[in-house]
Amino acid sequence: MLALGLLWALPNTLVGLLLGLVGLVFGARPLLRARDLALVFHHWPWGPGGAITLGNVILHTGHDLDSACATYAHAAGLSRDPPIRLCDHERAHVYQYLVLGPLFLPVYLLAGGVSVRNRFERAADRYAATGRGWWPWPMPALGRESRGG
Repeated sequence: MLALGLLWALPNTLVGLLLGLVGLVFGARPLLRARDLALVFHHWPWGPGGAITLGNVILHTGHDLDSACATYAHAAGLSRDPPIRLCDHERAHVYQYLVLGPLFLPVYLLAGGVSVRNRFERAADRYAATGRGWWPWPMPALGRESRGG
């Protein structure tokens, strides 16, 4: 199943690789992170800070993906969530790409883009905080029997 997910996410991964390779010219450094199922380009020179995931590539503006960061709700002033680890948040996006493949970006943008309103970002924050719940919609209960009348 993982191989199918990697193949399904490949179009986005190729875009991430291209951007990462361009970043190499400007000082980005690649590191394969098997735990995150991703190739990470640290010190990626563009963007407001933090990281962006494209398939199985993470473009990270900092030097340590294991760094702490605020949840989207905390950053928006909607909660007092404790910090989460950026690598865990981005790993949730990798999992989301493995399921949605080339559909991820359009669905992500329709869900609200980079904002606290986006269920993909809230799910990634939840996963980073608890280790569970990276899928942005409730999962159907499996194995439950109907309790009809």
